[in-house]
Amino acid sequence: MTILEILEQSWDNFIKYYIGQGLLWSGYAYTLALSAITVLFGTILGSLLAIGKRSKFKPLGVIITAFVEIIRGTPALLQLYLAYFVIPMLLKMPGLSPFTSVAIAMSLNSAAYTSEIIRSGIEAVDKGQTEAARALGLTEKTTMLKIVLPQAIKNILPALGNEFITVIKETALASTFFVGELMTTYKTINGINYQTIPVLLDIGVFYFILTFSLSKLLGVFERRMKKRA
Repeated sequence: MTILEILEQSWDNFIKYYIGQGLLWSGYAYTLALSAITVLFGTILGSLLAIGKRSKFKPLGVIITAFVEIIRGTPALLQLYLAYFVIPMLLKMPGLSPFTSVAIAMSLNSAAYTSEIIRSGIEAVDKGQTEAARALGLTEKTTMLKIVLPQAIKNILPALGNEFITVIKETALASTFFVGELMTTYKTINGINYQTIPVLLDIGVFYFILTFSLSKLLGVFERRMKKRA
């Protein structure tokens, strides 16, 4: 098969399946929904983990550290499998959808990485800021919310944006459970026409367009933040 033939088949698949049957927009919708859920809950949980890790209650810090290291030290696909089979049993909900199980697993995975991003962002703030606030009589909680976090956000947001792009690419793992995202559409079409390379080429282009567009938007956002700083 020549390169020209591959490109022709890729275009035919794009017109017939992705546009004609709406698989492109469906795949994008599931990919973005799964990514948004992951980043939202991953950020919330990651923030709690980062704050908890800095707690003076040592056992809590040990538990959080163990959780983060286990998540970061095991493959994401393994975590998805465990979530798919274990979470429904733990929640006693055998009818739990694959999408929900995958979203929970990816949120926990993202939380582990996000917690380190937030922790490093907090620690990057000059300690003198905290000492000055405490000297003025502010409580530890108020100091964190009013003094430290607003400054840390400038360091955290760009890294969170990169995490969002990474999550989008990692949603391809969810195709193992046919949740409907872009990589699942590849399996659907490949099961019909067995044109592996042309369909993979389409998928690669779709992911690139999505991540490249988001990276440019994040770049614009970062430049605006620098101008306001």
